[in-house]
Amino acid sequence: MSTIWYECKVKYRKTDETGAQKITTEPYLVDALSYTEAESRITEEMSAYISEEFKITNIKMANYAEIHSFENADRWFKSKVSLLAYDEESGKERKTSMYLLIQANDVKEAFENTTGVMKGTMGDYTIPAISESPIMDVFPYFSGEEGELEQLEKFNALKASKPEIVEVEDHMEFVEEKEEEVTA
Repeated sequence: MSTIWYECKVKYRKTDETGAQKITTEPYLVDALSYTEAESRITEEMSAYISEEFKITNIKMANYAEIHSFENADRWFKSKVSLLAYDEESGKERKTSMYLLIQANDVKEAFENTTGVMKGTMGDYTIPAISESPIMDVFPYFSGEEGELEQLEKFNALKASKPEIVEVEDHMEFVEEKEEEVTA
């Protein structure tokens, strides 16, 4: 079964570095089966972090195909990956886009992490866009059952792992066209 991610916006009073309080709205990502469960889960998760009153202002379905966390990274980036396929019937190349949420410290690292995640992909792909996401944190679903404890440990190990640096080779070839002299 595919994971459904919901983006939940939470409004609360936050104390900044100077000690002043201001009201802020921040988006969080939660894994749930329905809007109702997403609301329940984000309320439970945020209660552990926010001692004061907070309000859930919006819940919407997020369009992420996969979420990948990495160690020593504090921001989330939205990577657009276009999978390329050749349609034999029409003779055309088709692109199918999907979005990955990748944890990194900057755009360069997000590109390297996306390339590392896509390393095992059989087909051709391109990464046309990477942008910083406003997502503050991600809360995957774990029921606590014995089979899922292994999944929780795997997720936490991923958060604690260091992404391997992948060197990207340039496989593009350019054919130089010879200029023909035009005589008049």
